[in-house]
Amino acid sequence: MKGFQIRRLSSDEDYPMPLLLLADPSQEVVESYISRGDCFVAELNDQVVGVYVLIETRPQTVELVNVAVTAEEQGKGYGKQLVLHAIEKARSKGYKVIEIGTGNSSVGQLALYQKCGFRICGVDRDFFTLHYLEPIYENGIQCRDMIRLGIKL
Repeated sequence: MKGFQIRRLSSDEDYPMPLLLLADPSQEVVESYISRGDCFVAELNDQVVGVYVLIETRPQTVELVNVAVTAEEQGKGYGKQLVLHAIEKARSKGYKVIEIGTGNSSVGQLALYQKCGFRICGVDRDFFTLHYLEPIYENGIQCRDMIRLGIKL
């Protein structure tokens, strides 16, 4: 992956909101937690093509949120590189558990996270219907439930 790198977003840089909104369509929801986390961006030839955020949720536990890759770079392995980078970053910071949540309709993401070692650990029923004003559809399926996955580091 020549010309590809992942780095922490510096405090004087703007968040890549269009990318963050690919993973979570509510700017209000994103803005409610983004400042509590560490934002990382993936660059390809100095252009931001991916993003993820790590947020400490409990002692020794971090959540991976907002994993996103630009539409034109999807399907090239960058999402997997972001997820694996996040796992290593969490491990190197001494966390014992990394968690992630995705919609029941996010078939591709569920496959990716499991390929990266995550295992399903719970379901937050009706999460998306309770917390989002507009219904979300992916793959012809209404996104209703949050599928929770985790890895013990």
